[in-house]
Amino acid sequence: MDKFTTLTGVAAPLPIINIDTDMIIPKQYLKTIKRTGLGSALFSEMRYSEDGTEKSDFVLNKPAYRGAKIIIAGDNFGCGSSREHAPWALLDFGIRCVISTSFADIFYNNCFKNGILPLVVTPEQLDLLLDDADRGSNATLTVDLEAQTISGPDGGTIHFDIDPGRKQVLLEGLDDIAMTLKKDETIGGFETKMAQDRPWV
Repeated sequence: MDKFTTLTGVAAPLPIINIDTDMIIPKQYLKTIKRTGLGSALFSEMRYSEDGTEKSDFVLNKPAYRGAKIIIAGDNFGCGSSREHAPWALLDFGIRCVISTSFADIFYNNCFKNGILPLVVTPEQLDLLLDDADRGSNATLTVDLEAQTISGPDGGTIHFDIDPGRKQVLLEGLDDIAMTLKKDETIGGFETKMAQDRPWV
C-alpha cells in the first residue's frame, strides 16, 4: 500500500449528503475481486448517461476536476452496503482523500485499509473547503498528515484530528497483513512457547 504523507491536489466539490456506496460504485461492477480498473465506473450513474456519454454537468467530468485527488463531500459519505469496491474505485480514479463532516463506519475503516485518508471536519470547516473547491483548477489543497493540517489556496490552514494508530498506518503504508508482519518476532516467540508448554496442541 502506498504511503500517505503529504498530498497536494485539486479538490472536487461534491456537496451531496448521504452519498452511499451504490452511488460510488453501482452493484453491476461488483463482479470483480481486482482492485484495479474500477476508476472508470466511479459514480457511473452520475457521470454517464444511459448511452454511455459523459454528463457535462457532473463535477468529475469538468476539465478542471478530471485529475482531482481530493473530494469535499456532504454529510454521511459512504453509507449503505459494506462494499470494499467503493474505496477501490476512488483509489483507482486517483482519489487519495475524502473530506466530510461524517462517514459511515465500515466505509471509513475500509479507506484506511486501502490507503485513502477520510477526514472529518466541522460543518463550518466544510463550508470553507467547499468554497476553496469551487475555484476549479485553482482549487488546490495540501493535506499534511504528519502535521494534521489542510492548507487552502489562499494560505488558510485547518487542523484535523485523527486516531494516532490510523495515522501511523497511512504514514507507513501498512495494510492489515503488513501490520501483522511487523509483529512477526512476537508472534513467533508466542508460537514457540506454546509448542513447548502445550505440545499436544
